[in-house]
Amino acid sequence: MEDKVTVLAVDDIEMNLRIMRDVLKSLGNIEILEARNGREALNCLAERFDVDIVLLDLEMPVMNGYETLQHLKMHVRYREIPVIVVTSERTEVKKILEMGANDFMPKPYDPGELTLRVMNHVRSKKLSDLTRDMTGVLEKEIVRKTAALQKALSFSKEAEFEISLRLGRAAECRDLVTGLHIRCISEISKKLAILRGLSEEECEIVRHASPLHDVGKIGIPDRILLKPGKLDAVEFELMKTHSVIGGNILNDGDKFPVIKAGRIIALQHHERWDGQGYPDGRAGADIHIYGRIVMIADIFDALTSERPYKKPYSLEKTFEIMQRDRGVFFDPELLDLFMENRTDFIRIKEKFGDYAAKKGPCEHDDTLLFAECSAC
Repeated sequence: MEDKVTVLAVDDIEMNLRIMRDVLKSLGNIEILEARNGREALNCLAERFDVDIVLLDLEMPVMNGYETLQHLKMHVRYREIPVIVVTSERTEVKKILEMGANDFMPKPYDPGELTLRVMNHVRSKKLSDLTRDMTGVLEKEIVRKTAALQKALSFSKEAEFEISLRLGRAAECRDLVTGLHIRCISEISKKLAILRGLSEEECEIVRHASPLHDVGKIGIPDRILLKPGKLDAVEFELMKTHSVIGGNILNDGDKFPVIKAGRIIALQHHERWDGQGYPDGRAGADIHIYGRIVMIADIFDALTSERPYKKPYSLEKTFEIMQRDRGVFFDPELLDLFMENRTDFIRIKEKFGDYAAKKGPCEHDDTLLFAECSAC
């Protein structure tokens, strides 16, 4: 055998150990360790990690072969080492095989047969060790690759969100809305999706897709988009087309969850619960839950923000208007969740709304909102 083989011979009779040495030296690259009883054998195994096979006698002092075999086959580190019982106790063959011995050689044995049996069991063990090592390497590689894929997937999702934010900003900046407005809509929409009981995956999709709600404003002329006063009927009809434009921009993206959700939101976030919205006049549950969620987020942010055509409403006035339109503009169940948790949405507005854009986050204590910091 080319690879080194380490044999542990366990016998209390020196003559038997010497015979084993003489018989096995024909294997070439071999090291023979010796023990006079089971206790010495276990001590040797505790110190050596390279034993390939054990040749075990049964009748020995201190710890006999039966006890030794039992210890070997119960021990997590030793149980894969093949054991050939070499003994004159022929009547014990069935018992020792039931205990886990891998083979049996009666004394006196044929030297050539012992050599062949040792070689066969050692080959099997080394193949098993190699398989186990390769499995361990593969498992580690799988863990490494999985971690790399998860990192890449996370980066991909963040990149998709960043693209969504930037595309949303590209549309919104034309009517002087800040990038923080986009984040505000995004975070409010996610929070409302969580309260509504959507899955974690869907909540993240809503968060990532909601910045695309007004992407269709790219196609609206400045004279309408930036008009400081109320739009006339013709202008309003043209303004309403931004939802269809947004839907067209995001069309054919079904294999991308965020783009697919963004199209739904762009098309449906102006649909009303009572069916009087646009562009399709959808009503009630026929409006996708994403569209119903983003409508509430968008209107809350719009009412409390400054626009070319209006000053911001107070929170009190905003909630009064929204409550009045429960079941008209808004899904009643969603609006109830929003109103019951209004404090959370006020905090999001304070963090990402117009005032935050002007003043920035609290510089004195980043665990507080500026409204809570006495130094602000």
